[in-house]
Amino acid sequence: MACLVLALKLGAWWLTGSVALLADALESVVNVAAAAAALLAVRFSALPPDANHPYGHAKAEYFSAVLEGALIIVAALAILHQAWGAFQAPRAPEQAGLGLMVSAVATGLNAGWSWLLFREGRRARSPALLADARHLLSDVVTSGGVLLGVGAVALTGILWLDPLLAALTAVNILWSGSKLMRESVGGLMDEAVEPGLLSRIRGAVSTTAEGAIEAHDLRTRHAGRLTFIEFHLVVPGSMTVDQAHAICDRIEAALKAEIEGATITIHVEPEGKAKHHGVLVL
Repeated sequence: MACLVLALKLGAWWLTGSVALLADALESVVNVAAAAAALLAVRFSALPPDANHPYGHAKAEYFSAVLEGALIIVAALAILHQAWGAFQAPRAPEQAGLGLMVSAVATGLNAGWSWLLFREGRRARSPALLADARHLLSDVVTSGGVLLGVGAVALTGILWLDPLLAALTAVNILWSGSKLMRESVGGLMDEAVEPGLLSRIRGAVSTTAEGAIEAHDLRTRHAGRLTFIEFHLVVPGSMTVDQAHAICDRIEAALKAEIEGATITIHVEPEGKAKHHGVLVL
């Protein structure tokens, strides 16, 4: 699909000579490379844990997303270079009607593919697929603006609108690429889960830890589709191992029901380790 869209956009640029349509096509070059990287990353991340990777391979998807962000930034810089040249020597687009029609077909295909990737990425909780979907959606929005702008150039004869649109496209791509890289680096750096999810984790522990004194030192992180949750659970000194284990089982079941892909580690401690009392999640 990405190769077909790229061919159509290159065809639209070849027909018109528009630097804005060239910018749109250059972004699609990134889409092809990113789609290949995402496919490899998703397949690798699905491998089960092994002796060298006991936590699995899910973080491989973040490398794909970082690569895509870097490619987006490179494409944006190339577009800015082309736009500057066109500002210095503007030219009217040729065969604008046919070229815009071809580009519109490519944009429609991208919109459908983006919707599909969003659906599958959310279902699989895949950073690589969601990154690709967000990039494609940005591409669709950008392409829509380019189509309107090149049409305006053809109708009005204001030639500087074409390189201006290319420059605006590059700025939009730079913004989306930098945002994508920040999110992906956050995953590689074991950034904590977002506040809304953290609140759900705290709620699940608080409502199912009856019999315990408190839970503290809660730590969370994402790794692809997995969410790692660790904390210490303080129990009364008189409680048996079986009783403490039953509380842990209850908490784990609640967390796994609330959060798909939850991987939980609970360290049970005696009541002398308590920082407060009343099953507080600290």
